[in-house]
Amino acid sequence: MSKLAALDQLLEQYKQLNYHQDPALKQRLNDAQNWLKQRILQTHAELFAEDKNKLMAQYFINRLYGGPEFDDLALQIERLLKYAHKAEKIIPENAIKTGLKSVGLAVLAMQLDEQVAQYLLQHYPKDQPITDEMMRETLVALDQEQARHEQLNLLDELGLSLDKYMRSFIMHTAFKMCKGAASKYNFELMYDFIGEGFVAMKPMKSAATFIRSFTEKERIIVNNVHSGKENPFQIA
Repeated sequence: MSKLAALDQLLEQYKQLNYHQDPALKQRLNDAQNWLKQRILQTHAELFAEDKNKLMAQYFINRLYGGPEFDDLALQIERLLKYAHKAEKIIPENAIKTGLKSVGLAVLAMQLDEQVAQYLLQHYPKDQPITDEMMRETLVALDQEQARHEQLNLLDELGLSLDKYMRSFIMHTAFKMCKGAASKYNFELMYDFIGEGFVAMKPMKSAATFIRSFTEKERIIVNNVHSGKENPFQIA
C-alpha cells in the first residue's frame, strides 16, 4: 500500500466540508479562523515573541490551524496522489510521516472550525463581528471539548515526531536534495509545507517543548470554556 494512502483519506474529508459550496459559510469560516488566530496570538504572545520560536509560531498560525492557505495546498495534494509512486521516491519516508500528521491537523482544524462557522451563521447575523462571548456560547453549544483535546494531543504527537525524525542532518540533507525533483513534478507546495517545519525547528532545541508550552495553555482554555468559567479566554 502507498505510504501516501492516508493523504487520500484526509483529502476526501477535506472535500466533504460544506464551505466549498457555500460562500456565506466560507466567509464565516474565515471570520471564525481569524478570530481564533488573533486569540492564539494574544494568549501565546510571550511564547511566540521569543526569537527561537518565531518561525514555529508562524508555522502554527499559517499551516496547522487551517485557513485559506490550505485550499491551494489541498489542490496540490490531489495532484500529488496521482503520482504517488514518484512522490514517494522524491520525499523521504519520515518526512512523509511527519507531513501526514501536519496535514491531518490542518484538516481537523478546518472540520472543527466549520462547525463553529455553521453555528454562528444560524444564530447570529452573518455580518456581526465575532466577540469572545459569541465564541464562548458557540463552543459550549457545540460541545467540542473532547475533539479540541484530541486536537491538542495530536499537536503533542507532532512535536515528538518533529524532534525524532526531522532533526537528523542526513534527513535534512536528503530533503534538500529533493527540491529540484519536487519542482520538476510540480509538488512545490507540498514540499514547502514539510520544509517549513524543518526551517521553523532550526532555531529551537526542541519542537516538542515549544508545542507542550502551547498545548498546556490551550487545554486550560478548553477546560475554562466547558466548565463555565467567566472570561474563559483570558488566562495568565
